[in-house]
Amino acid sequence: MYKLVIDPIAEEQIAALPEEALRPLAELFTLLETTPWSGEPYNRAKPRSNMLTHTFGERGLATYIVLDEQRESYLVRIEWP
Repeated sequence: MYKLVIDPIAEEQIAALPEEALRPLAELFTLLETTPWSGEPYNRAKPRSNMLTHTFGERGLATYIVLDEQRESYLVRIEWP
């Protein structure tokens, strides 16, 4: 199990999300705590990098870093266009 750590900017972005995004976001949080490596590489030129993205809901995109030694998923940004 990984601990989910949320960057202050991501917290602000989460606070601005519409209600329709909250349930998929909660599901994403569970995923980041249990299987964080299930995302896509942030930089496709470096597929083994620990910075990943994961979609959620119909339009959401989360960017995060997996820190294996600390057993943490660090949520950097949330996008909901």
